[in-house]
Amino acid sequence: MPETGMMHIGELAERTGLSLRTIRHYDQIGLLAPSGRSEGGFRLYTEDDYDRLLLIRRMKPLGYSLEQMGDLLQALESARRGDASGADGELALAQFLDDAQERRVKLAQQLDAADEFIGLLSAQIAK
Repeated sequence: MPETGMMHIGELAERTGLSLRTIRHYDQIGLLAPSGRSEGGFRLYTEDDYDRLLLIRRMKPLGYSLEQMGDLLQALESARRGDASGADGELALAQFLDDAQERRVKLAQQLDAADEFIGLLSAQIAK
């Protein structure tokens, strides 16, 4: 049984829609380490871990690399601090926001092109 307020990797996977393999990989590369371990050595995650994992999952469709995902998580941590690195973190977050907006525009254009393609195919079938 997990400690109060913590969940096993299976629950985290179910809640996020990511595979156990993906979550373990993120741990291995240092992208998202579990906040704790059970007495038996099982990974334990908090709600904050869940939130970070959702953020990572939401970056995937925009084409961010694992390295960029890690950079964003570091920027968030820096922004939360009240010291000089907080300003650097806020600047990095603003740059991520601008980049994400640009990527979203490109993705919307790709969806429009896909809709146009589907329309053309539908018109050919209807003939």
